Amino acid sequence: MVVGGIDEAGRGALLGPLVIAGVSLEEGAASYLRSLGVRDSKKVSPEKRERLYPEIVRMSKRIVLVEVPPAEIDRRIRAGCNLNLTETIKMAKVARSLECDTVYVDAVDVNQERFQETLSRMVSGVSLVCEHRADEKYTVTGAASIVAKVFRDRRIRELSDRFGEIGSGYPSDARTMNFVWNYFIRNGELPDIVRRSWKPARAIMAYAE
Repeated sequence: MVVGGIDEAGRGALLGPLVIAGVSLEEGAASYLRSLGVRDSKKVSPEKRERLYPEIVRMSKRIVLVEVPPAEIDRRIRAGCNLNLTETIKMAKVARSLECDTVYVDAVDVNQERFQETLSRMVSGVSLVCEHRADEKYTVTGAASIVAKVFRDRRIRELSDRFGEIGSGYPSDARTMNFVWNYFIRNGELPDIVRRSWKPARAIMAYAE
């Protein structure tokens, strides 16, 4: 039996992409990855995530990645499509691409039943199990969590090569906020890697008004 899992990385970030990953595994592969320590990426060190990543790739039947850049997030928000709906639309695309009968999804809405109902309307022929902390409960969703996190971390390193020290990309990271402020002060605008619709970015832009 092959099952799928979906999770994301970068939801609350101020800069860099939102990454949604889907992974499909056979039961034996899931057991093997569980024995290696595959679980919610937030509970696995960056070094271990990098070690687990190639094993997940090797054992997976299919891996699907969707990258949502800051400009698309901002454009959708201006059009009235909030982040929850954007993620749901992208997760539906991933769920359809996994070609599994059952997919375990880490719910992005505080109301997991509402999220499952919305996602189910977008995906036909797939049994969806949408729960909070699914990445802790189901190995396949934990694998998707690690894939999404490793992919996003690599993107952040690429952006650091381009811009210098940008930190983790999250507004709680002083290095990220220092980078965004300093860039704005030097250039009079925010870089294209920043989600300008986010409250911290709007506050910085308001500084010049």
